[in-house]
Amino acid sequence: MAALSSISAPLARVTRGPLTESQHRGHAAVVDRSGHLLAGLGDPMLVTFARSSAKPLQAIPVVESGAAEAYRLGPDELALLCASHNGEPAHIQAVERLLKQMGVTVHDLGCGPHYPYYEPEADRMKASGERPTRLHNNCSGKHSGMLALALRLGAPLEGYMAPEHPVQRHMLEAVAAMSGVPAASIALGTDGCGVPVFGLPLAALARAFAVFGRPDGLVPETREAACRQLLGALRAAPFYLAGTGRFDTRLIEATGGRLVGKMGAEGVFAVSAPERGEALAVKVEDGAQRALYPAVVEALRQLDWLTAAELEALREFHTPPVRNWAGDQVGAIVPDLDLRPAE
Repeated sequence: MAALSSISAPLARVTRGPLTESQHRGHAAVVDRSGHLLAGLGDPMLVTFARSSAKPLQAIPVVESGAAEAYRLGPDELALLCASHNGEPAHIQAVERLLKQMGVTVHDLGCGPHYPYYEPEADRMKASGERPTRLHNNCSGKHSGMLALALRLGAPLEGYMAPEHPVQRHMLEAVAAMSGVPAASIALGTDGCGVPVFGLPLAALARAFAVFGRPDGLVPETREAACRQLLGALRAAPFYLAGTGRFDTRLIEATGGRLVGKMGAEGVFAVSAPERGEALAVKVEDGAQRALYPAVVEALRQLDWLTAAELEALREFHTPPVRNWAGDQVGAIVPDLDLRPAE
């Protein structure tokens, strides 16, 4: 059984009073759109699953297929194709609208139901006895896009989550092309929502995001256009990428769309800097989400990708407090990383 690389580096530490109580280690890669490694820490070539960080890449063949025009997808719906959404009412309404425009129903979605990530909405539903549906799954936008692609390909909706289905083959091809990793070399697992998930080097995930942000000259031309359309949608409708209080949304808002990033489960995050043609990818080795955003914000600070005002706007993610049950701050999650230029 393969293990994570032992060449990890510190990412963040958790303090309580005067002591460091816990430490999280991990890996990072900064690359340009040619795949050249610019900086990193730990093992930038660590092979790990991209998890939901791959969603913007998976949305590319959906848009390439002509689904955006055929089903009248605006920025909200296009951002949802890339989303791990909160399950807030606006997200649910947008997914319902998307399904209706395609002529399919919630029963065609293969993702399982779970309560919304947005705690006020989850609490409301539990108090009223309302059960979640597949619409509330944070991946329902992605799955809607998969149904749209199946319809455009003339492929059956049934079985669209299987690796051998044309929808999944197109998505694997897109991830391979954007990352520069041959499809046959990408490890496939099963994500939480039931579809294939892609295992590839962290630096290759970063390369895919660098190309996504600056898709100049991609072949075919429809791919370049699809990337630009999706990037424009994420900048125009960041709420639909995640939602209230979520880092993915706040990063786009705070930087005016100059930086666009996507989280993935088990401590993965990728950030595209389109104007630079560069991207950052981070993996927390133990998968702890609490360490992820402090590490990402600190990496962006060290790269000088954030202005002072933007860093201040993201302060709650940079050094989040540790509180006791009375709500008093008793410590903090402190970024503790040192990005090094590639040799």
